Amino acid sequence: MGGVWTVPVKHRILDPLALGKTTLPNRIIYSPLAGCSDLPFRSVSARYEPGLIYCEMVKMEPLVRGDATTFHLLDYEAGMHPIGGQLCGSKPELAGASARIIEDLGFDVVDLNCGCPVDKVTKDGSGSGMLRNPERIGEVISNMVAAVKIPVTVKIRAGWDDDSINGAEITRVAEEAGAVAIAVHGRTRSQAYKGPANWDHIKACVDAATTIKVFGNGDVFDGESALRMMDETGCDAILASRGTMGAPWIAEDIQRAARGEQPKLRRLEEIRQGLLDHFMEQVRYEPTRRALISMRRVGCWYIKSTAHTREFRHKISRAQSVDEVKDLICNFSFDA
Repeated sequence: MGGVWTVPVKHRILDPLALGKTTLPNRIIYSPLAGCSDLPFRSVSARYEPGLIYCEMVKMEPLVRGDATTFHLLDYEAGMHPIGGQLCGSKPELAGASARIIEDLGFDVVDLNCGCPVDKVTKDGSGSGMLRNPERIGEVISNMVAAVKIPVTVKIRAGWDDDSINGAEITRVAEEAGAVAIAVHGRTRSQAYKGPANWDHIKACVDAATTIKVFGNGDVFDGESALRMMDETGCDAILASRGTMGAPWIAEDIQRAARGEQPKLRRLEEIRQGLLDHFMEQVRYEPTRRALISMRRVGCWYIKSTAHTREFRHKISRAQSVDEVKDLICNFSFDA
């Protein structure tokens, strides 16, 4: 007879997660990233089976107004479910109508952005500007919840600055308003993306929650950090943000770690293929000129720290045809 067989340990990040009537197949969530989470990005990402993918945020006012460019940001394909839409705005009177549009478009979840730190968003009190007015957050969420049957979530930062850490307070406000989950970025608005994320802020929100689920966000760049965040904070799921850029396979990496498997070494040729796949999704979705412009940012995500990276970026940003970009991706020598 052989040795004693033991059941492999499986981390809870692989467990399904119920959000209202929506059940996610696992607890790995891809964040809404402005200017990044377009349909090509999500088409590539969906291949690696995260539990939920959010579209990039859309503003309430143009959405309600029927602005075509805003609706374009919400394009998705059937294979991307479960999928979430994210709203940005601070006017309670627009919240319900905006959320209803997201629901009518077939989204599984609707999120309220209270975390974006950029000035052009916060100047009217939207994004992380909402952190200064928890009562307003509650009012907006309440109107969203009243208007739709799909689950409502909210994304926040730990606070406006180090002197106004109020994530736990907002967690309680969001719960009372009817949100089923809150994603907490462990940085303040004033930090932007500088310095490490403080996961203690996430844990404080976990401790404040009664029924609302807490998603941890900040500095998840591989499988080990995802599992460690869940273990150290007790959060219900992880929200991968910048860690998805140029690494659409991070969900696969996290799942491997959760099953106790060794990390998969992503060699240059696999990264080339990932970038090529992403580019071809851009070409399929966008006019050729737009797809070529998109590669100026997308190429930087994938090719980060190899020899001759700067030369590659320079050449790809000046490419004039689809074939030229494909040739650069497939044949450029980074080791020459």
